[in-house]
Amino acid sequence: PACDILLSVTTPHGLAHARNLIRDRSRLPDIPTVFAPLDFPQAVTRALSAVNPHVLVCLETELWPNWLVQAREMGIKTALVNGRISERTVKGYMKIRPLIQHVLEGMDALSMIHSRDAGRIMTLGAPAEKTMVSGNAKFDLSAPGDSRTHRRLRRAYGILDTTPVFIAGSIRGREQPAVLDACERILERIPGAVVIIAPRHLHRVQAIVESLRARSIRVRLHGELLRNAGRQDADVVVVDTIGDLMDLYGIADVVFCGGSLAPLGGQNVLEPAAWGKPVLYGPSMEDFHEAKILLESAGGGAMVRDARQLAERAVFFLNHPAEAKRVGAWAKSAVTANRGAAERHAAVIAALLTPQPSGGHP
Repeated sequence: PACDILLSVTTPHGLAHARNLIRDRSRLPDIPTVFAPLDFPQAVTRALSAVNPHVLVCLETELWPNWLVQAREMGIKTALVNGRISERTVKGYMKIRPLIQHVLEGMDALSMIHSRDAGRIMTLGAPAEKTMVSGNAKFDLSAPGDSRTHRRLRRAYGILDTTPVFIAGSIRGREQPAVLDACERILERIPGAVVIIAPRHLHRVQAIVESLRARSIRVRLHGELLRNAGRQDADVVVVDTIGDLMDLYGIADVVFCGGSLAPLGGQNVLEPAAWGKPVLYGPSMEDFHEAKILLESAGGGAMVRDARQLAERAVFFLNHPAEAKRVGAWAKSAVTANRGAAERHAAVIAALLTPQPSGGHP
């Protein structure tokens, strides 16, 4: 309870999203959020000396050699939590295995998502006695369920109870043409549908808008609609704001998670699943393989191989809302049944904290 927390991020997008998240969660304390130093020895040393934490925690795939080695030399305990590592990443790390082994051997705890992740990181040199499997903390993600937010979004978009809504979320560069092809097919089959495209990186917004207009598709920006509620006169809305995608999933009937039609490793399918939405994704889901398998085994997710299959599956769900709700309920149940990992990862961090008579430090 007396612990202080400092959160660091590496991009302007991450900074804005983190601050919005902390601001919107009233039960979170006032957590300072800053840019992380570049992983150069001098920058890392200055940052760690200024903060002087008891524990340095890295999340998921973030293994920064200079950070971790310098922290160890300064007597700061280090941990990786909700750790995941793909086969593709292992192949890259094997080229510099002596360096990675040196980093991993000095860490105090590696709390991994799955036994496969644990096995892979031990292959790279992580000590078995410090490596454990705690599950995926993202299953503890719960849909906000704010009816006021949903009413505001539906009003801004001009969405009625009978309006079919399709969202393509976290779209990345190389899959963009295929996703736009699928969206065009969906609009041809269901003219009254609302299609929402959310690029993974905001610098892609203008390119997507221009590509849609080149196809004679009417486009509006999400930010414009929020400022002019009820003036939705577009075929496709492109999301140009940070931190709104999770709420937008709540107004969808079916969701496609990007980073998956091209070999990019996929994106987090658990976010729309937490809302109880049927989830579609492409064949490249290496970075979220376990979540994909879980959704498929529950009947809440389905893979599509190309633009044609994506459009066909989306059109089916949009035309059969009862089936979409049934599949979405299966997706949500898969998320709910696997909660508890966040508590286990938190316990790993808590075990590394040494109680201080004078109170807490980061």
